[in-house]
Amino acid sequence: MNDAWFGLSESILWTILVAGISNTSCALLGCYLVLRRLSLLGDAISHAVLPGIVLAYLLTGTLGAVPIMIGAALFGVLTTLLTATLRDQGSVPEDAGMGVVFTSLFALGVILLTTFAHDVHLDVDCVLYGLLEFIPLDTVSFAGWEIPRALGGMALTLLLVLIFVFALWKELKLVSFDDSLATAMGFSATGLHYFLMSMVAIVTVTSFEAVGSILVIAMLIVPAATAQLLTDRLRSMLIGAVLVGWIAAIGGALAATWLNTSVAGMMAVVAGLQFALAVFFAPRYGLVSRALHTLSLTLRIYGEDVLATLYRQEEERASDAEPVAVPVWEISAAGRGPSAWLVAPRLWWRGDVRPVPHGRLALTESGRQKAQSLVRAHRLWEAYIGSHFELPLDHLHAPAERWEHYVGPALQAQMADELAQPGSDPHGRSIPE
Repeated sequence: MNDAWFGLSESILWTILVAGISNTSCALLGCYLVLRRLSLLGDAISHAVLPGIVLAYLLTGTLGAVPIMIGAALFGVLTTLLTATLRDQGSVPEDAGMGVVFTSLFALGVILLTTFAHDVHLDVDCVLYGLLEFIPLDTVSFAGWEIPRALGGMALTLLLVLIFVFALWKELKLVSFDDSLATAMGFSATGLHYFLMSMVAIVTVTSFEAVGSILVIAMLIVPAATAQLLTDRLRSMLIGAVLVGWIAAIGGALAATWLNTSVAGMMAVVAGLQFALAVFFAPRYGLVSRALHTLSLTLRIYGEDVLATLYRQEEERASDAEPVAVPVWEISAAGRGPSAWLVAPRLWWRGDVRPVPHGRLALTESGRQKAQSLVRAHRLWEAYIGSHFELPLDHLHAPAERWEHYVGPALQAQMADELAQPGSDPHGRSIPE
């Protein structure tokens, strides 16, 4: 094999290119499947198109692209129709109906394949595992280059997918998030649904021989699910899913070469590892990120509770000539538990409190302003609840203590205007300006 870029052999580069193009097609359509909660339907179609492939061969006597695609598309739509029929007419849960339909059709395809088409180059191993390792060996001449035969089919399929996505961008977006609204606006949600299923079937069948159903199933779902954890925008989700597919193609091919194992299987593993990383470290929805956000919110609330407690202590000792310095254990005794000890260093670092000898804390000017805003929010909220709900006075403090951390200046001003600028809360305590 000839040396190529970055010391990689030409065969590996062709393998990566074909797999990357196939993964791109699957990832783009997979985003719409994931958004519409039809991930398992994509899996079902990728299995159920097998009898369509075999029947297309038996009827035409050829493995040409056009009859194979037609047969796959028809059985892809048939899978969707049968699943919907079992759900609507047979009162069968959709997931159960889907499992019955795709396993039955896949079994039918295997029987037809082994019984009537065993003498052609279309076997079960090819369908399941693909032939990525042998793609560089089957080439055709194009513009003076020897390129893999599978590359042409993959490129044509990707072009069809891109045309489908760009031509129906608005319609697909609307149907993916609210098919009832799409129908009310005059779009045929059902028609787009079957069109999408047909495209899934076409992508599946063109990818079967090259990459196999294992990789097709993985790339229909995993890149889209990974990208969904990373963004809330459809455009970014599509781009992210494509990037995940290409990283899987590159990383899987290199790892499979190093470990001497299945290329398609290793690409699916790399895609799964990316999904696992997203599950833990996605900026907004990752488990670690959410835990850090929860910890940050907890520390903020603890800190604000301490500031509010210090401010109330200052109110009670307003006659003192010196600035009020409150012992930390006294703050804890006011109902904050160990939070004062926990957040005192953070408050000091942010300039909201200053340590005073003998384990005491005092508010700085910055901390006093924040505490005053918190107490104002608390007492305004008590006044608001008291004026709109017939609650005993002892029932007002608890909800106000929770909500004071989320009532900003704008909402405070709105409540004050609605309450005609009250000077005190229902307990008779003054509301800070």
